[in-house]
Amino acid sequence: MTTPTGPGGGVPDPGLSAVMSERRQLINLAYRLLGSLADAEDAVQETYARWYAMSRPQQDAIESPGAWLTTVASRTCLNLLGSARARRETYVGEWIPEPLPERTEWLSGPGPADPADRVTLDESVSMAFLVVLESMTPAERVAFILHDVFRYPFAEVAEIVGRTPAACRQLASSARRRVRTSQAPATPAARRAGIVRAFKAAWEAKDINALIGLLDPDATAIADGGGLATTFLHPIEGGEQIARAWVEIANRALSNIKFVERMVNGQLGLVAQEDGVTVTVFAFEVADDRIRHIWVVRNPEKLRPWSTG
Repeated sequence: MTTPTGPGGGVPDPGLSAVMSERRQLINLAYRLLGSLADAEDAVQETYARWYAMSRPQQDAIESPGAWLTTVASRTCLNLLGSARARRETYVGEWIPEPLPERTEWLSGPGPADPADRVTLDESVSMAFLVVLESMTPAERVAFILHDVFRYPFAEVAEIVGRTPAACRQLASSARRRVRTSQAPATPAARRAGIVRAFKAAWEAKDINALIGLLDPDATAIADGGGLATTFLHPIEGGEQIARAWVEIANRALSNIKFVERMVNGQLGLVAQEDGVTVTVFAFEVADDRIRHIWVVRNPEKLRPWSTG
């Protein structure tokens, strides 16, 4: 994003540093609210555009620029969430949140390191968590993220969402129940990574029995190509069915396709690289030492943050 000099003939803005320092927080908030880095960037860009559309006296009259920016960004995201639901009705196949690589990988890739190195990769951006957020209403999602993740009091959430504090408390409570219902029992990171590595080894060996043993019998696999990349359009259900599908993928894989381990939204996943370019990202959810969900992102528009490794 181009750094503005402020309104009024290019006169430097004495508060510019303080205002721009909020950008990282806004990107983190918007990505969690929208599940898309591209949309998050647009929302934050729109927020700053509104700030710099005001005159200097109008800006100076705002007691807390950070609170103002957060309010505008959150309301922008709330509007985008509403319109996104309509857009996804015409989306080709399933829609999966945009995956993010590890911060160090982003920094090693081509181009500027803004803003993926500014997204804090914790449990609130795991693919499983983001998918649960997609099941919420826009108001539930905004109230829950602002309060439970960013610790805004309900009085401030109410001003942003345009509802009473009591209503926002109910929205967050409803969202919390969705998370509890959908969340898998916690698996230690090392154990989870070991299962993903074992899955990769069995996949490369085309060992269908080993794959079945690593998959929950009721596992699901969902792919997102967005009509821009070939993939399966409907979820695959059942561990055995997924294992057979993955062996078929291995049989069709070209000699120049390489599967490598990569951190996906803070957890170990896999990526497929073709001639050094990431063409697919695989994210996993592990429960009770078995893989319960696999998310496959092939839409090239969602893979732009990925370095070639």
